[in-house]
Amino acid sequence: MDSTGWLALAEQVLDYGVMGTLGVMSVVALWMFIERMMFYKSVKLEEYDNRELLEIDLTDNLSVLSAIGANAPYVGLIGTIIGIMITFYGLGELGTVDTKKVMTGLALALKATAFGIVVAIPGIVFYTIAMRKVERLSAIWDAKFSNKETDA
Repeated sequence: MDSTGWLALAEQVLDYGVMGTLGVMSVVALWMFIERMMFYKSVKLEEYDNRELLEIDLTDNLSVLSAIGANAPYVGLIGTIIGIMITFYGLGELGTVDTKKVMTGLALALKATAFGIVVAIPGIVFYTIAMRKVERLSAIWDAKFSNKETDA
């Protein structure tokens, strides 16, 4: 396989691999957030005798949201690094500096970082909203039901 074949393969890895991974991460984050919000609306606090069991149910899957929000920029950064490497390798193969090729390559590389940030920001917002719901539901449980344990 010649160098142009490797460059084309690397560009496909960037487009389909990194961007596909970020796309999957965004869908999973949205799905987890919707699932958690539906659960929070349906949770019956009176069914819990123990605060720890309530918190286990309330915080289920929140670590996935947190991980997506924290790691999406890094996945985008990997895409940017691959894109810049492809650009420089292509320039090295040409032996000349083609400004159009450099700018196009760098712009395509930076789209991975941008998409990583676009995935991360809603992921962190979803996580923050969900954690606030957990705090509220836990506080309501404490106010309504923790006195029953101490009265007994």
